[in-house]
Order: sequence, then structure tokens, then C-alpha cells
Amino acid sequence: MTTARLPLFPLNSVLFPGLVLPLNIFEERYRAMMRDLLKTGTDASGPSEGEDGDEPRRFAVVAIRDGREVAPTAPGLPDPTATAEKGPAAGFGADPAQAFHRVGCVADAATIRERPDGSFEVLATGTTRIRILSVDASGPYLTAEVEEIPEEPGEEAGALAEGVLRAFRSYQKRLAGARERSLAGTADLPDEPSVVSYLVAAAAVLDVPAKQRLLQAPDTATRLREELQLLRKETAVIRHLPSLPAVDLTRSPTSPN
Repeated sequence: MTTARLPLFPLNSVLFPGLVLPLNIFEERYRAMMRDLLKTGTDASGPSEGEDGDEPRRFAVVAIRDGREVAPTAPGLPDPTATAEKGPAAGFGADPAQAFHRVGCVADAATIRERPDGSFEVLATGTTRIRILSVDASGPYLTAEVEEIPEEPGEEAGALAEGVLRAFRSYQKRLAGARERSLAGTADLPDEPSVVSYLVAAAAVLDVPAKQRLLQAPDTATRLREELQLLRKETAVIRHLPSLPAVDLTRSPTSPN
């Protein structure tokens, strides 16, 4: 299987194919990453803003298993007991590969805009699942050797997708009722099984371990089966809760990195 080396961006969340990922970049290691990504597809006129480059500006997003998304920058920040850390692996221990889940997602940065203070505003989209083979901390930011994970349909994926969509609509109605909000925008849901599986995984209110299990499911049908069980369970739980956080179907919260 073909492998590639990509910049590595660890987060306290799971990115799925098709999910929009806004990022607020302020740490120097990730500023360096974005500066390098901006050089991709440049020509004699200089770097583009990220929309018109000749090549996709790709990086790998992986969920953190054990570590800090934002490294301590000074004694007491952000953890009163922490000491300042520097370098590409700051916050991830002596062996950063052990701090991350091994299955992640490639992100394609459609927009990278540098602010006057040197920080960046980035808008990326998840594209393809990948498996991390190794992590390199020798440069200004982490990089990883990755291999693509093909998406296999599995058995009865189409029928399972129909059941998941029905369960998801019921789940959304319960969420809307708990939040006293309308269900605008949920009528035109996709029907392609893999797209359904990733949309539901991204939109459901689940913790990182649960979302990670869905991301690394061996095939679409397996993911849909687990989602069907989760949706039925969560829908029953919502009946007893007074309120829940709002959920956007395709966009994750902006990560302050």
C-alpha cells in the first residue's frame, strides 16, 4: 500500500472524511506548518491564499490519546502544575507516537489566512482515513509516515444506512426538543452509506473514544451497525435530559491551536 509523509496535527477531537475543520493557529510549531503548507503550489508570483494552489495542502489529523493539545507556554499556563515546554512534541511525552490514536484522517486546507500577528485562520476538510506508521519529531513540527485506509462497504451497508438515517432523524428530533430548537436543514440528508456513516459519527454527541472507534471501523457496515445501537441508546437517554449542546452536522468546533 502506498505511503506518504504528511505534517501531523494532533487534536482533542476526531476528524471524519467530509467534516469541515476550522482551526485557530497560534502555537509556533503549527504556524511553521502553515507557512510550509502555503508554499505548496506556489508560482513566480508568490504563494496563494490556499484556494488556488496547484496541489492540495494536506496534513494528517489524529486524536490525542494521552497528552495536551496546547503545550504549556510558561510556568502555570495552562496547568498550574505544568512547566513550559518547547519543540514539535511539546505536551506529548518522550515518545509522541504513543500519545496518539493510530487511525486518523487527512485534512485538505482549502483556506489558510495569516493574521497581522502571525497567527493563522484555517479552514480544512477531512478527506481520507489514514493509519500512522511512524512519527518524526526532528523538524519544526511533527510529521508522520501514513498509509491510506480504503473504505470497504461491508455486507448490507445500504439497508443499514436507511435504518441509521431513520434513527438519526429521531435522535435529532430529541436533541431539538431538548434544546427547544427547530430541525432546519436536516431534510436533505445523504443516502450513500459511507457518507451517512461519517456524517452521523461526526454529528452525534459522543466522547472521543466512541468517535475514534467509529472512525477506525473495518468497513461501512460495521460503523453503521454500531451507530444504530448508539443512536437508539442516546435517543433514550435524551428523554431524561433538560438540555444538550447544539450540534452542527458538518462542522466541528474551532480548535484553538
